[in-house]
Amino acid sequence: MSTDSPALPGVLPLEGRPPLWLGGASLTARTVAAVARTPGPVDLHLDRGALVRVERAARLGADLSTRRAVYGRTTGVGANRDEIAVADDAEQSAGHGLRLLRSHSGGAGDRLDAELVRAALIVRLNQLLAGRSGVSSALVRALGDAVAADARPVVHRLGAIGTGDLAPLAEIALALAGEGAWETAPPQHRPVAVDAGDALAFVSSNAVTLAEASLAAGTLDVVIASSHAVAALSYLALDGSPEAYADPVHRARPHPGQVRCAQRMRHLLGMERTPPRGRRIQDPFGLRAFPQVNGPAIDALDTLHRVLDVEVNAGAENPMIAVAEDDAYHHAHFHTAYVAGALDQVRACVHGVAELSAARLGDLVEPEQTGLRAFLADGPPGSSGVMILEYTSHDALAALRQAALPVTLGSAVVSRGLEDHASFSTQAARATADVATAYTRVLACELVAAVRALRLRRRAGLPTASAATGGPVPVEEALARAEEVLDPRTEDRPLTADVDVAVGLLRDPTWAPV
Repeated sequence: MSTDSPALPGVLPLEGRPPLWLGGASLTARTVAAVARTPGPVDLHLDRGALVRVERAARLGADLSTRRAVYGRTTGVGANRDEIAVADDAEQSAGHGLRLLRSHSGGAGDRLDAELVRAALIVRLNQLLAGRSGVSSALVRALGDAVAADARPVVHRLGAIGTGDLAPLAEIALALAGEGAWETAPPQHRPVAVDAGDALAFVSSNAVTLAEASLAAGTLDVVIASSHAVAALSYLALDGSPEAYADPVHRARPHPGQVRCAQRMRHLLGMERTPPRGRRIQDPFGLRAFPQVNGPAIDALDTLHRVLDVEVNAGAENPMIAVAEDDAYHHAHFHTAYVAGALDQVRACVHGVAELSAARLGDLVEPEQTGLRAFLADGPPGSSGVMILEYTSHDALAALRQAALPVTLGSAVVSRGLEDHASFSTQAARATADVATAYTRVLACELVAAVRALRLRRRAGLPTASAATGGPVPVEEALARAEEVLDPRTEDRPLTADVDVAVGLLRDPTWAPV
């Protein structure tokens, strides 16, 4: 880990692992996901100016604690806010800090996986570099050492409700202090001394929630991009009508995501010039309404990224140590209503897109829509073909529907009634990860059926994309890659492996790049 300070880049490319520059100002959720999903040491560089800010805030926080009551530093926390816990005594200060961490390190449930812990450490490190927490520079550097070495503390899932990831972050802080457990410890790790100014300041963050939301958003970035290629393949298999994607249609109601979706469909299907009309005057909704349903998901995901990019660079610790004002401010930045609302909106919109995928799968098994045998069967009479894919798709869709329910309709009253509202953004992030997984499976079922339908059409001499448009179309590149990896056999057989392969394609950002 170094402390150079050139201009900090905003987005880290998905391929490879270039250096990671952190300074508390320009990290993005996409960068978080990209780094966290690549195991191994990180070439980490911390901005020198940011480290100076950290040190100044630490000195001011210590000084303010001798002049006035500062929540969590000189007092207890929660309903204990009026209990004076620390006098001007270093030993008492250290004891109070460790007690806070020990008492809050009550996480339960499963251990967080490696990707999520990596992402959480990166987010928390970058937030601390904003220089508003008052934690010591030694603690910041120790956290940086853990990120650089790909060292991961043991962190449990349960212990947060969207008002600060108290239990998970306390586990991380205790590991840095030498009391917590490590999945993989930093080489030659030396415990960091923690005092009252470090404890609450370190756990006063939603870094784990933001990390999980960033990972889920990163998955949806890729899968929603892939959904355009899958819908385009179904369009070809179903002899779709191009009118629904025409530019004049979408200029008449120009929602940004809808316009982008229609543009991409025109590109994938070679519609720069107006192609021949489809077999039907109007297609089923799965094809015809795709831009209108996929567009809101694109817009909601854009909004989520904007919210996350603010949050991962935020100095949101309560109290905020404000060096310029020579003061500390008590506030409610721990409350993550923006995050919870953005995640709820994304899940609701993805549910609609997933429903259309299941609907197109229903069209693909219908002879009147494809001109092929029922269920895309290819064998003796009574063969089932891809019949089971509808069941698999709707099973995944049902799981998605449950995970898409809004968390923002709930709340909680805790700490003897003092803390009387919660965003549940933590639960929203978990649910969004579940939605991303379920949607990928729904879409994988459609992809398997669409590729089979196009193979059968080719064998039956029915028109192909090239024949319909007068030449190759871009989506045929995605089709060729899918045909390379999907089992070409069309007799009745288990389709589990096909769905798994399709899931891998859909999560590969090179399969259907934007």
